[in-house]
Amino acid sequence: MTETHENETAAIIATVNRMNDAFGAGRIGDIMTTYEDGAVVVAEPGKPLSGGEALRAMFAQFVAAGAKFDMGAHEVVRAGDLALHLSPWTMTGKGPDGEPEEGAGLSVAVLRRQDDGSWRMVIDHPFGDAITHG
Repeated sequence: MTETHENETAAIIATVNRMNDAFGAGRIGDIMTTYEDGAVVVAEPGKPLSGGEALRAMFAQFVAAGAKFDMGAHEVVRAGDLALHLSPWTMTGKGPDGEPEEGAGLSVAVLRRQDDGSWRMVIDHPFGDAITHG
């Protein structure tokens, strides 16, 4: 692996980690900076959302539930200015009834390199393994 490739991979993972850190701190504005305008996020299997207002509302619900995500290992596959990021995750939080809730899945995200060299998510599907659960 070349140093440039390693640097780009690190930058992609840093984008995902920055989103996760902002999420854990409840900073929705900072979460949004890790996504391109027009990005699509799958809030639950089969229900993709797009648009700043819809994404902010969805993120606010997770933040209000005290959701905390822990990412596992990261895998990144790049093709020019596009990257595929894969990572298993676990989540703890509270359900609507206030009872503890847990979840897990496989995050599948597509990122694009921006004109300034940074990476932002275009598609974020945290339930990338849902199709295998029938």
